[in-house]
Amino acid sequence: MVKRPGGLPNALSEDDARLNNLGGASCFFPGSSEEALASIETSLAGEFPGIRFAGAYSPPFKEFFSEEDNRTMIEAVNGAAPDVLWVGMTAPKQEKWIYENRDKLHVKLIAAVGAVFDFYTENVKRSHPWFLDHGLEWLPRLLQEPRRLWRRTFISAPVFFWHVFMQRLK
Repeated sequence: MVKRPGGLPNALSEDDARLNNLGGASCFFPGSSEEALASIETSLAGEFPGIRFAGAYSPPFKEFFSEEDNRTMIEAVNGAAPDVLWVGMTAPKQEKWIYENRDKLHVKLIAAVGAVFDFYTENVKRSHPWFLDHGLEWLPRLLQEPRRLWRRTFISAPVFFWHVFMQRLK
């Protein structure tokens, strides 16, 4: 596993190491900012030379994507012909986008990775390992960005768990 500064593991490292060892695999990165995506391209080339950076796309920052936005992203992905699509948008937008567009995307694997792009580029500091080890990574992030994350933590997560619970009862 590749260790990033501060001793914390790079969130993509295990899967990327496997791809790197296979050689010839390619990845596309939709999400985050232009600067973060450029940093990913540079870091990927140095850390994982066996992986081809197929491309990246920084989508517009808005709650919902228009048909034009979706078409542009799908064309960018399919035009690059990657093997793996790492989608780094906010939750649940990335999961919804993947679900709605999965049949239009010509890739072997699609993975929603949330804030991993920002962790990988060190634009956002990961929580202390103790929080990671105890499943509480969300707590320091909530304290750092309460205005952005309160709804996800206190409304979306309980609703999601309720739906999972009800589905398990069926």
